[in-house]
Amino acid sequence: MTIKDTPEEWEIRATETPFVGNKTSVRTDEVVMPGGSVVRRDYQVHPGSVAVVALDEEDRVHLIRQYRHPVRHKLWEIPAGLLDVPGENPLHAAQRELYEEAHVKAEDWRVLTDVYTTPGGCDESVRIFLARDLSEADGQRFEVEDEEADMEHARVPVAELVRGVLAGELHNNCLVVGILSLVAARNGDGLDALRPAEAPWPARPFES
Repeated sequence: MTIKDTPEEWEIRATETPFVGNKTSVRTDEVVMPGGSVVRRDYQVHPGSVAVVALDEEDRVHLIRQYRHPVRHKLWEIPAGLLDVPGENPLHAAQRELYEEAHVKAEDWRVLTDVYTTPGGCDESVRIFLARDLSEADGQRFEVEDEEADMEHARVPVAELVRGVLAGELHNNCLVVGILSLVAARNGDGLDALRPAEAPWPARPFES
């Protein structure tokens, strides 16, 4: 048996959108189960996101620390952001987020991994990139506001991040998945064997 996720869609008898927010919405579908019963499933509709593990020459990852109101925490995270434009090229979005949140650019980009963050209640898919050969971005820093105005920055060694993840001290989904995927890739076929930055992404199709 091949262990691989496969697309599938069960019959939907009815659907409604009881809430529409600024970036996301909530949808309710009446879904036909294998036995023939019909159940209601509520879930958040999300445009998708990108995130960046920006790795420097000293084996440190660029992190930001930001307040996240739903969990009442300041979390250490990797640069990330929404796919605000339908069909937007995720690499371009990731490059934009790295510039805006870290004022950093990178010469080498790879796809580290693709994940559904909470598939039981949200359709968000995130593409996590690995960015290397870092340097300071040109031009003025991006003007931040709201939670980002309180943002802190740090470059932290990979080994320290792995320890923090396994100790339960770091909780951001993209950080945890990105760092552990980075270590797994290095211990496997190596970082140069990762998928190219423009690799297809069926969960969020895009144009090159």
